[in-house]
Amino acid sequence: MSGARLVEGGSGTAGGGPGAAGAATARYRIAVIAGDGIGQEVVPAAIECLDVVAERHDIVFDWHQLDWGSDYYRSHGRMMPVDGLDRLAEHDAIFLGAVGVPDIPDVETLWGLLIPIRRRFEQYVNLRPVRSLPGVSSPLAGTEPVDIVIVRENNEGEYSEVGGRLYRGTEDEVAIQESIFTKRGITRVARYAARLAADRRAAGHAGRLTSATKSNGIVHTMPFWDEVVRGVLAGFPDVTTDSELIDALAASLVLRPHRYDVIVASNLFGDILSDLAGAITGSIGCAPSANLNPDGRHPSMFEPVHGSAPDIAGQGIANPIGQIWSGALMLDALGHPDAATDLVAAFEAALAGGARTRDIGGSASTAEVAAAVRAHLETTAA
Repeated sequence: MSGARLVEGGSGTAGGGPGAAGAATARYRIAVIAGDGIGQEVVPAAIECLDVVAERHDIVFDWHQLDWGSDYYRSHGRMMPVDGLDRLAEHDAIFLGAVGVPDIPDVETLWGLLIPIRRRFEQYVNLRPVRSLPGVSSPLAGTEPVDIVIVRENNEGEYSEVGGRLYRGTEDEVAIQESIFTKRGITRVARYAARLAADRRAAGHAGRLTSATKSNGIVHTMPFWDEVVRGVLAGFPDVTTDSELIDALAASLVLRPHRYDVIVASNLFGDILSDLAGAITGSIGCAPSANLNPDGRHPSMFEPVHGSAPDIAGQGIANPIGQIWSGALMLDALGHPDAATDLVAAFEAALAGGARTRDIGGSASTAEVAAAVRAHLETTAA
């Protein structure tokens, strides 16, 4: 990972705030993979918003567009070039849209692009914040405001490559899929979640950490998960902790979502819970995620949760909020929390003002929502 480069001299605006003359400009190389389906639409919309907020905060993004994805697969038989991961390693972050199309098996699209990136760059934390947004109604009647962060283990667990199929095409065909849980893997994601809960407690949140498990039915890996998580959390006495079985947790997340603050979960459980939580707050079209290498030795990757949505691709109606919010997570991870806050405030103001796509009860297009976000950024700057 190359790291930010500082360039002397700002934009010359008066005052001592963002853009002040003489300020150092942070410059980042960002790999952009719009990918498939609506990724082709929401990524450009988000980049337009990111460029506006970046200018306000003396940040320059050098966007490097990479045409990798299913179209590339159709032409080359693979989702990215042979040296694709080496090329990505030269960037400070990766901005991804979506991966997947109906006519190519997911085992080719996801395992040919998304998952190798997560594993090569040790992006072992998949951070998925979920919260109630202005103007976006929940499908749950009478729901109190929700503000949850799901910390999903992102490199091992149920999504391992260990296994196979035997006796294909016969009555004796067998499929074997091994779950891989390591002490190191559980420890580092639990420690990240505990630190996050402690930070949120200091910021006025509940500071409550819930661990998702299924140790009453999965006899080896889940009790091991519980033991390691308990050992980590013993070092965080100020964090309120509990452990809930995944089935009960899923039900409780629907019935009482407001009682949760930070949830730490394995790869599969975290994936399912975050989609559920996004739907509870109105639409997974608004849900962002960050695939983080917290140690900073490799680039992290930022992508919305919603996927490629081929049923609406090309119509210009996709919700860009998940992609824009993922951009805010990227700003925060790169060390610019004020810029991230500005971007979140801008899309919240746009939503509150009625700029909403049809999945959240509006009629605005992708471009119209992005334009509203930019307008709020520009108005605030003025």
